[in-house]
Amino acid sequence: MRIYIEKDYDAMSRRAATVIAGEILHNPACVLGLATGSTPEGAYKYLVDWHKQGLLSFKDVLSVNLDEYVGLAPSHDQSYRYFMQSNLFDHVDIVPENTRVPDGLTKAPAAFCADYDAYIRSLGYVDMQLLGIGRNGHIGFNEPGDCFVKETHVVDLAESTIDANARFFASRDDVPKQAISMGMGAIMGAKKILLAASGEEKADAILGAVTGTISPRCPGSILQLHPNVVVIVDEAAGSKLRAAGVSVCG
Repeated sequence: MRIYIEKDYDAMSRRAATVIAGEILHNPACVLGLATGSTPEGAYKYLVDWHKQGLLSFKDVLSVNLDEYVGLAPSHDQSYRYFMQSNLFDHVDIVPENTRVPDGLTKAPAAFCADYDAYIRSLGYVDMQLLGIGRNGHIGFNEPGDCFVKETHVVDLAESTIDANARFFASRDDVPKQAISMGMGAIMGAKKILLAASGEEKADAILGAVTGTISPRCPGSILQLHPNVVVIVDEAAGSKLRAAGVSVCG
């Protein structure tokens, strides 16, 4: 596990974007596992800028997203499909048919989840999986629990997750209570994983993911078992790593 602590959110975003861009330049037909939320937003801005400068093309890239809220249409401004269109897909040359985001309106969630896993397996899993991490250590929407869930599945969101996401909705009551999330099998099947985080509120989760006991109580801790993980955080999110004496790169 390689760990980089950058001075602020922008520097963290730029390094994360550089890692993703490097993957695309190395393998223009790569499969990217993508994430949503405030953490990757800055990285996507850099990728869009580099594309507009003619430095980067997504025309042969395939993408699969980690998760989606249950009950939100793709046109809803808080759906993750809408986020991806607004922050990346609509601004680069990726082929629309090559992008996959879970269907929050599916009437057959079990069958959809099985099909989503089958599609990821058919690709040979993703080449690079981008992850954020929740304050409670969740990755994707794999919430703390008694076991790691291997398959894509419908998740009951933890109260802390609902609280954290309430700022994006008119009220807490409007936050969906469930989501479809890629499971740990697909995440850990990625050839490379890029974990990014910013802000002091993520410091405990990052510390647990990097140095804590491997346990479904901190889902991100499973990343310690993956052979190729890059962690990029800002000073605030990495503050407890420094205090714990964790070795960092650069």
